Amino acid sequence: MGSSDLVPREVFGSHVLTIHSYTLTRGVIYGDFINAGTFAAAGHDWPILYYPNGDFSKKTDWISLYLKLHRPTTHGAAAGAVKARFRFSLLGVDGRPARGYSKGSDDGAGYKVFVPMTTKQGFRKFIRRDALAWKSGCLLHDCFSVRCDITVLNVTYKHRVQRVAPAAAAPERFVVMPPSSVDRDLGGLLASGKGADVVFEVAGETFAVHRNILATRSLVFMEELFGPTKDMATGRVHVHDMAVRRPWYSLERLKLICEDNLCNYIETSTVGTILTLAEQHGCYGLRKACLQFLMSGNNLKAAIQTGGFDHLTNSCPSVLKELLSKLTIG
Repeated sequence: MGSSDLVPREVFGSHVLTIHSYTLTRGVIYGDFINAGTFAAAGHDWPILYYPNGDFSKKTDWISLYLKLHRPTTHGAAAGAVKARFRFSLLGVDGRPARGYSKGSDDGAGYKVFVPMTTKQGFRKFIRRDALAWKSGCLLHDCFSVRCDITVLNVTYKHRVQRVAPAAAAPERFVVMPPSSVDRDLGGLLASGKGADVVFEVAGETFAVHRNILATRSLVFMEELFGPTKDMATGRVHVHDMAVRRPWYSLERLKLICEDNLCNYIETSTVGTILTLAEQHGCYGLRKACLQFLMSGNNLKAAIQTGGFDHLTNSCPSVLKELLSKLTIG
C-alpha cells in the first residue's frame, strides 16, 4: 500500500517599479503597452506590462497594469503553469502604499494561474489618470512608483510505499440492498397532503401538514402538539407575524433560509430595515452582509438620504456606532 503527502508552501517576493517621465509615456497609442522590465521574485521571473492609456481599443482615462510569467529561470523553477497571488500598490512620496490605490488578485478569486509567456494577469482599470495626477498625491516631478507584491504557491509531494498484508476478501453477498427511500416517501407525503391533520394559516394562505412529522422537526411543536397544554389541539394554527414566530417555533433552518434570501434584497432603500431585523433576531450572516454593503462606496450616504435609516438609529444605535467606527478605522 502506498501513501503520499501534499505539502503546500508559499514563497513571497516584492518589486518596486518607478516610472519616470510619465507625461512622455502617455504618447503611446491606446491599447499598446510598454514592457516595464522583468524582475525576479519567488523563484520566477516576472515582466510587468504598463499601459499608459489603458488596455482598451478606444480612448479611456485609465492606466492598466499586468503581470506575466517569463520562461523558467535557471535556478530550479518548473516549466509548467504557476499559481500565484499578487497585488499592485501605488506608492506615496513616503514610499508606503497610498490608501485606496491598491488592487490585488486576492480581492476576488485569490490565486491566479500563470502560463509562461502566455497568460497575463492584472487590472485594466488600475487607476484613472486624473486620479493619479490630481487626487492621489503620488505623482511627483512627473514620476510615480508602483510596488508589486507576489506570493507563489509551491506544492511538493512525498510518496511512501508500505508493505501490508492483503486484506481479507469481503464475504459474498447474495442479496442486493437498494438505498433507503424514506426521504422520497416523506417528500411525496408532504406534496400530496394525504393524512394531514394540522392546518397553518399565514397571511390568508393555508398549509396542510402532519403533526407527527412537525413535532419531530421542532421541540416547540412537540410540546405544543403533544405536551400537557396542547395549545394546537384544534388542528388550525393562525400565524400573525412570521418574523416573530420563527424563533419561537425553533425552526433554525427556516430562519437561515429566510436570512439567505434577504441578502438578495439589500439595497440603499432597504438596508436600514433589514439590518435592524438582523440585529434584533440574531441573524449574524445577514448583519455582516448589510455592514459590508454600507461600507462599500457611497452606499452609506445614499442609504441615509432615503430616510430608511431612522428606524435603525432609534432601535439599534449601537449598530450605527459600530458602523461609523469601522468606517473611521478603515
